[in-house]
Amino acid sequence: MAFPVVEFITILGAFGLGAISPGPDFAMVLRQSVVHGRAAAIFTSAGIATAILVHGTYTLLGLGLIISQSLLLFSVLKYAGAAYLIWLGVGALRAPPPKLPADIAQSSSEQPHRSGAFAVGFFTNLLNPKVALFFLALFTTLVSADTLLVFKTIYIGAMAGLLFIWFSIVSFVFTTRKIREGFYRTGVWFNRVTGVALILLALRLAVTQK
Repeated sequence: MAFPVVEFITILGAFGLGAISPGPDFAMVLRQSVVHGRAAAIFTSAGIATAILVHGTYTLLGLGLIISQSLLLFSVLKYAGAAYLIWLGVGALRAPPPKLPADIAQSSSEQPHRSGAFAVGFFTNLLNPKVALFFLALFTTLVSADTLLVFKTIYIGAMAGLLFIWFSIVSFVFTTRKIREGFYRTGVWFNRVTGVALILLALRLAVTQK
């Protein structure tokens, strides 16, 4: 069987449109970019992309269908994700005003944040049940049942790569000197706004219905 190019482009296009939509992932990469810098934001982007591989894998294994059909599993995932976002939001509200690094784009003070940045991105995406349902919808409506498993695996890898590229671009844009200096001038207000935004996203996630 030849590689289904049209199907590949279609599912990648649909996924891309969903990926660029504002949501918890975008909010987290934006905050990491401004508060912790480019390296932390890129590590966060890598965590998000890795979570996509997990979503894709369990979708192929049929677990995505189980999650969509089980109210208990869906609710557990939903409330865990909401609680995680609230925890991050409260942390942002309590954070002190960010200090402007000497070298705003490549400060060595950002190094300690890199190890945790990956986990922040990974769990922000993994605990979002809307991503699980989105994956299930893509694979049930756009992918033929006759498509080989190896091709489906390529689709998932391409999705993860596309998402990483997109959020890496976001990371670079929001860590340019002028933009980041502007955010730093807002000081504590940036932390408050992003904290409230994360909590509102958590509440929105908590009331999500299948």
